[in-house]
Amino acid sequence: MLSYQHGFHAGNFADLHKHLVLTLLLDSLNRKAKPWSYLETHSGRALYDLDDAQAQKTGEYRQGIARVWETEWPEPLRLYLEQVKRVNSGGALQHYPGSPTIAAGMARDDDRIRLMELHPTEVEALRCVFERDARVAVHHRDGYEGVGALLPPTPRRGMVLIDPSYEVKEEYAQVVRFLAKAQRRWPTGIFAIWYPLLAANRWQGLIEGVKAEAQGAVLRSELKVAPEDSGGMYGAGMLVVNPPWQLDQQLEQAVPLLAQGLGCDTPGSVLCEWVVAPE
Repeated sequence: MLSYQHGFHAGNFADLHKHLVLTLLLDSLNRKAKPWSYLETHSGRALYDLDDAQAQKTGEYRQGIARVWETEWPEPLRLYLEQVKRVNSGGALQHYPGSPTIAAGMARDDDRIRLMELHPTEVEALRCVFERDARVAVHHRDGYEGVGALLPPTPRRGMVLIDPSYEVKEEYAQVVRFLAKAQRRWPTGIFAIWYPLLAANRWQGLIEGVKAEAQGAVLRSELKVAPEDSGGMYGAGMLVVNPPWQLDQQLEQAVPLLAQGLGCDTPGSVLCEWVVAPE
């Protein structure tokens, strides 16, 4: 949807959970010297000013990143927060890094990043962020079509982040179809899928669809910050297809710490389970 702009929600609890998972995935790729590829279907503007009108209108970041970013947390949560601090060198919380900025912050010289964004305003901002970074290619095109056309990527190691807004209910099924097609082209890639927890429960169909179509293990991580009947998005989740070794153990350590920092560490607020267990 071209109406969606992530600046209203940058740095909220869902971003924190999503980007925690992302940093752990990129860190696992960095454990080997071989270069990797990072592709993203819905990239946004990559760097968000928390003082601008969008962020100030909702103030969602105040109950998200503002609550945890200055605390000294142990690994693996500290790895993620280092990426936030990297774009806030002055000591005050002024900016929040989107997924592309986190990927670029963790990328090495030989790693490659390919970013899709269809919104005309967002893609121009995205280009400005990376105009001098030769590792990054920005594409003004549909994310599913664009990423699909680039698979398998070079280098052949790496991951895809699938992060739509789900403003159109058909998008849940579209993600499943894209995953099935993408895995046929790149069966060894890691695919990370974000989804919101909403009262309509359409995310349940997404999980069942991924379970039916995925080739390889599927790990599910969720964070809930409010009761299911509270209205709006009460939580968020990530599905990771072909997860790296020990990601489940890392998330079992890190997500409860995040929940604690956000003040939502009640029974049932954190979930980590295998949708499809490793063979």
